[in-house]
Amino acid sequence: MILGLDISTSITGVSIVDRNNELIYCEAWRTDKSKLSFFEKLDIIKDKICYINSQYPIESIFVEEPLGMFAAGRSSAQVISKIQRFNGVVCWMLREVFGMDPIYINASTARKKYGIKIRRGQKAKEIVLQHVLKNEKSFKMEYNRNNNPAKGVYDKADSLVIARAGHYLIKEEAKKGNKYEN
Repeated sequence: MILGLDISTSITGVSIVDRNNELIYCEAWRTDKSKLSFFEKLDIIKDKICYINSQYPIESIFVEEPLGMFAAGRSSAQVISKIQRFNGVVCWMLREVFGMDPIYINASTARKKYGIKIRRGQKAKEIVLQHVLKNEKSFKMEYNRNNNPAKGVYDKADSLVIARAGHYLIKEEAKKGNKYEN
């Protein structure tokens, strides 16, 4: 089984697909309560990682590459630093719990492998969600009281794209006679 994650300090999207690329698990782990410390958020994630390990025989782990550059008007150095630290600690936890290194995959690469094209000026999160809803019968869409996507829906969709891209990368390497290395 392949575990795909979209790690964030507020909501982490997590998906699992099996060897047949069937969706087995797709959740949003929320750590967005303002009173939680950085380490309390990590405690929540660690408990959930341990749960996944106890329930599913994970063979590969793919993680969306963390934000690495400034986006005008969107992220400060402090925010990027916090996201990078959080991502690094979660990846270390994944390695400790599952005994394998997670593989980083760029969001654009993952979308391309999954057949999603984002044109300049389009909102990637919206396009990804629409693609997932169109192609994933078992994806559970949730709405808030204003009939907008509920918190965590975009993160779940992103993690599913990462898991599916991981599956495709493993298949491509197998066709070449190689094993995808963790």
